[in-house]
Amino acid sequence: MKARVLQSSVVMVLMTIMSAFAWNQDEKPAVIKVVEEAYVQGVHANPDGEPIRQGFHAEFIMFVQEGSKINKVTRDEWITRIEAAKAKSANKPRPEIKAEFPLVEVTGSAAIVKVELYRDGKHTFTDYISLYKFDEGWKIVAKTFYRHPAKSE
Repeated sequence: MKARVLQSSVVMVLMTIMSAFAWNQDEKPAVIKVVEEAYVQGVHANPDGEPIRQGFHAEFIMFVQEGSKINKVTRDEWITRIEAAKAKSANKPRPEIKAEFPLVEVTGSAAIVKVELYRDGKHTFTDYISLYKFDEGWKIVAKTFYRHPAKSE
């Protein structure tokens, strides 16, 4: 009898773990969709403040390393910069943007995505994007990044 109770307990624990793992796996496409639409498309491929506002939390912060200093850029400050740059380059062709997502981890209502971003075939950024899930869905809340040096031809 004790063996059967123990066996049932082990099965229940395994089912709980598998259920949590499956839930996390089910969330990965939604997380990638937000990063693709708000960040890859909204920031890089077709700069536009509206998809950024939809996919980024209002309290989003981008951390920018400058030597031993860290500067913080808010969502709205970044949108202002993006829209100004778009206006300056309105008549220039847009670069071809490609993004890869080698790491997508989801734990409960928190997620992290590593993005390898390419502009016209050149590896430009490695981004680490943090998200939280809210009642209205996943939102990007923070970003750190590494800008790859331009290779001389």
